[in-house]
Amino acid sequence: MKIISSNKKAYFNYEILETYEAGISLMGSEVKSIREGRISLKESYAEIKDGEVFLVNCHISPYEPANRFNHEPTRERKLLLHRREIKRLIGKILEKGLTLVPTKVLINDRGKVKIEISLAKGKRAYQKREIIKERDRERELRAEMKKWR
Repeated sequence: MKIISSNKKAYFNYEILETYEAGISLMGSEVKSIREGRISLKESYAEIKDGEVFLVNCHISPYEPANRFNHEPTRERKLLLHRREIKRLIGKILEKGLTLVPTKVLINDRGKVKIEISLAKGKRAYQKREIIKERDRERELRAEMKKWR
């Protein structure tokens, strides 16, 4: 597995509960653009419509050599999951008010593009502040340790 892109904002803004690996329905120019690493998961999310899961707001930059056969950068893309996984996700989302957030874009051993989506719960502002404080404390501690070496 080769990680192409990671959604660092998702790890900061959400508490990740479960992860699923999903295939994604793409056009040829989108696959080539993703292989070049020209994909952004910021502000993207997954939603369920009519028993199918779609990736919304994911930006895949146009592939220049594709010319007029290029794709629309922010179109909705269908995610490929098993029916039982989709039913389980629907239950969790309705029951607990959770969100589906894409966390990583991967290329597997066979060359297929996969998306790791996570069932996530939003963090409160005070939780985010605590994380930032902890990160600053660790940074200062490392700086002090460096001085003593």
